[in-house]
Parts: sequence; structure tokens; C-alpha cells
Amino acid sequence: MAAAASAPGLAAPAAGPASAPASASASAFVPVSVRDDTGHEVRLDAPAKRIIALYGAFNELLLALGAGDSLAARTVADANIPALAHLPAIGTHMRPNAELIVQQSPDLVIQLAGRNEALLQTEALRALGLNVLVFEMNSFEQLFGVLQKLGQLTGREAEAARLTDVWQARLGALEARYKDQKPVRVFYEVRYPNLLAAGRGGIVDNIISRAGGRNVVTDEKKLVRFNEEALLAADPDVYIIQSGPMNPDPQPLDQRLHYKDLRAVREGRVLTVDEDLFARPGPRSVDAAEELGRFLHPEAAR
Repeated sequence: MAAAASAPGLAAPAAGPASAPASASASAFVPVSVRDDTGHEVRLDAPAKRIIALYGAFNELLLALGAGDSLAARTVADANIPALAHLPAIGTHMRPNAELIVQQSPDLVIQLAGRNEALLQTEALRALGLNVLVFEMNSFEQLFGVLQKLGQLTGREAEAARLTDVWQARLGALEARYKDQKPVRVFYEVRYPNLLAAGRGGIVDNIISRAGGRNVVTDEKKLVRFNEEALLAADPDVYIIQSGPMNPDPQPLDQRLHYKDLRAVREGRVLTVDEDLFARPGPRSVDAAEELGRFLHPEAAR
């Protein structure tokens, strides 16, 4: 029997005491220079007060830091985050509207690395004189590194360090809980039809491994085209289906030709998860690892 998991609108992360007021941290701000993952450097003499993040995970991290008041706009996709719904939309992650962005007079724009189209837009924004930083977030280590830099840019370094400690402790507890368990072989479906799987190069693989699983897809790319023959040969113990914009109406596995022969389907170890929770790196990625661990190792999780 398949189990379903989904995430509601972004809530305050379960990371401990409430953040300090913005004025307390900003008063001690020291001018900083931050280098992004493309080698580009931005210097700020005061905390960023008008930030536009072109990928929702950055907004979630800034909200977790208590820097929500510094967000000046959002992408269309972030309308489902209650704390951002009132902000003006400036296009999409892949196709931000430069004119709308300039109208908001941001002192900092943040973009996710990885797609050439998005990076071309980044160069166009820099040509307009805007401060733009580009970061990768394909692992928990990269996620925590970005969190530290956002803390620097907003004058919230102490809060960034605190959140990092809390989230790392939760991940450490997961590893300790499952270290003696046999890793569960997992396949993560990103899209069907034209099957697309999560490879070893993204946050999903990190979530699987921290939860006591092992990704049966060994390609180092973030997204991997996978054929049915290879899937049947891999024969995973658990089959995860993401549901969301990339896989809006996934067909049940027992209605797909040959999928009934998979071990995961025969044994009822199929899990449907929310795309934003599992595939978008951010504060809730730790929640995703904890949730998956309970599914993969129900006895050890008790």
C-alpha cells in the first residue's frame, strides 16, 4: 500500500528559540564581501534591506533567519508561501523580468546556479548595475554554506550559526539512528512519463543517504533520464514518486506496464512525497530526511 506525504505552506522551522529582532543584529553589522559560486564578489557596507531571491529556497532560508522583512519581491512560484504572498511577483526562476526587478530597487539579487538560461539572466541583471550572487545548493553542506553567507549579508551571522548547529545536530541524530541498519535501495521518480530520476548530484540524494537509504541511480548528475529496462534491473526496495510542478499527476505504479514486477510495488513500499519538501533545498530538507527515515526504517525510527 502506498503512503503519501505532503508539506503545507511554509511554517517557522522547528529550530529552537525565536530569532533576535533585526535591529539587534543589524546594529553590529561590519561591511562584508561575499564571493558566490561563480567567483563573483559583492561588497555590502550595510545589511541588505531589499533582497530579491529568484529561487524559493533562498526565501525560505531568509525567513528562517528572521530576515523576512528584507524581501522585496518574489517569483510566481512562491505565491504558495503565505509570508511572501503579499509581495510583488517579478517573473519566474528561469525567466525573471529585469524591468520589474529594477523597479523594486533591490540592494541584492540571489539566483540558483545550474541552468544556463538562468545564468544568462543573471549577467543581464549585473549589466544593469545590480548586485547579484549565484549559489549552488546540491547538498546539505552547500545549503549550510549558503545559510552562513546569507547571515553575513543580512547581519544575522549568529542566527545562521545557531540554525546550522541545530540542523546539523538533527542530521547527526539520523545518521546515528540508522548507522547499523542495512541501507535501503531507493529510486526517486522526478517525472513520468519520459522517466526522469534523481541522480547523485542533488539534495535528494543527500536526503536519501541521511535517511539510511542508498540511491540506486549512480549517475553523478542531479537529474537522470532513466529507461524502464534499467529500472527493472535496478529493482529498488522503495520507489518514491514526487508530486508537484515537475510531476503534476503521477500515474499509479500498478497502472504502468511492467511496474507491477518491481519489488517495491509487490511489497507495497511506494511513497508519494511533495516536490517542494524533498527536491527544493532549504530549511525543510532536514524534515524530509527525518520523514523518509521513518518510512525506510520504521522499526529503528521508533
